Amino acid sequence: MHGRRVAPFVNHYTQLGVSSAATIEEIRRAYRILARRYHPDVNPGAASEEKFKRIAEAYRVVSDPERRRA
Repeated sequence: MHGRRVAPFVNHYTQLGVSSAATIEEIRRAYRILARRYHPDVNPGAASEEKFKRIAEAYRVVSDPERRRA
């Protein structure tokens, strides 16, 4: 393990502001609200761009039924 960096645990549900028991509709609604708020075209800046990327990654993972089970 020398020299390898381990990514910290990221709770994708927390990033989207929903519980792990949320329905796909609740997840989609939360993602759309956050994506609109932090989209780089609407809110320019490095911080909002990074936040948008994290939100998009969380949605990609949580919205996929196979990944959600894992």
